[in-house]
Amino acid sequence: MNEPPAPPPAPMRRSRSFWVAAGLLGTLVVVVGLRLIGSKAPPRAMPPQVVDVAAAVRASMPETLTELGTVTPISTVTVLPQLSGYLTEVGYREGEDVKAGQFLAQIDPRPYAIGLRQAEAALAKDRAVLAQGRADLARYALLRTKQAIAEQTYDDQRYAVEQQRAQVASDQANAAQYRLDLAYAHITAPIAGRVGLRLVDPGNYVTASSSPGIVVITTMKPTTVEFTVAQNDLAAVVRRFDTGAKLEVTATTSGDDRPIETGMLYAIGNQVSTGTGTVTLRAKFANAQERLFPNEFVNVKLLVDTLRNVVTVPTSAILNGAPGDYVYLVGPDHTVSAHPVRIGPSDGERTAILAGLAPGQVVVIDGTDRLRDGARISIASGAAQRGGRR
Repeated sequence: MNEPPAPPPAPMRRSRSFWVAAGLLGTLVVVVGLRLIGSKAPPRAMPPQVVDVAAAVRASMPETLTELGTVTPISTVTVLPQLSGYLTEVGYREGEDVKAGQFLAQIDPRPYAIGLRQAEAALAKDRAVLAQGRADLARYALLRTKQAIAEQTYDDQRYAVEQQRAQVASDQANAAQYRLDLAYAHITAPIAGRVGLRLVDPGNYVTASSSPGIVVITTMKPTTVEFTVAQNDLAAVVRRFDTGAKLEVTATTSGDDRPIETGMLYAIGNQVSTGTGTVTLRAKFANAQERLFPNEFVNVKLLVDTLRNVVTVPTSAILNGAPGDYVYLVGPDHTVSAHPVRIGPSDGERTAILAGLAPGQVVVIDGTDRLRDGARISIASGAAQRGGRR
């Protein structure tokens, strides 16, 4: 007897229902996602960029060159002994100011005083010999007129007097040399200036022109500053200098750029350095307060010329990119456009515009980092007033 087939197991029926439900749910998710994508809201417009602006104005702009300089004294003299002997005395205080001709040091003069007395004694002797020779020559001349002596005797005496006269001249020169030695033994300052630290102590034996010398004297006032300018800047300097213009030079500290002293350019070098492509210039300063110290490094600002009635803008408005130098020019609809300009000299705060801008045009001076051509802007409160100050 045949038995009816057994029904399928319950777990198989549940699995089929699960997959059907999952398919319907996935379809629903896809449909909803497509609807959401199709109904996405359009992007919001970028808000205006808040910036500071300033108007271009006409003003005078100094054309200056800023260089590094070195304070170079007009005179620096190392006092050397001009003869040999023991140094017996020093007559200056280290670091003091001395006048030309002031006593500095003394070399033992006794050997030279003795030599002078010997030279004067020899001179006196030879003068007596010369006097006797002249007397004999006068007597021989008288006898010669009477033909009482031979002509040769008279000529011999005449030549002897000439020799005696030459010997007296030699003795005079020898005595003068000892007097000069005595003067050299008393060492004085050849120039006015400030003496440095003592190089030789009393009691030492010094020789003529011995190193390092007795002392170094440096002229403190007036003084000069040497600095270099690039060969490309030289033409403008020479052109103004050759017209007789007084080119002002300001020396400032190398640290915080504080003005120290103001002087005038007075010399231009005669050749360009092949190694650096620069020319050396020298400016003279009165240095009445002695604030410029020899060999000190200073910053130098040379006023070459002053541009009158040129268009200027704050330096922060000048940008540089692919088109070169440019500014963001503000339009009447509160949008900006990149505007090429040709810049001139600058004093740090403001820059001259030689071409590309007219007085009264407004440029962005702060907030340019997020701007682009055609961007809308919002001007910060009081920006025009701040930027327009000169």
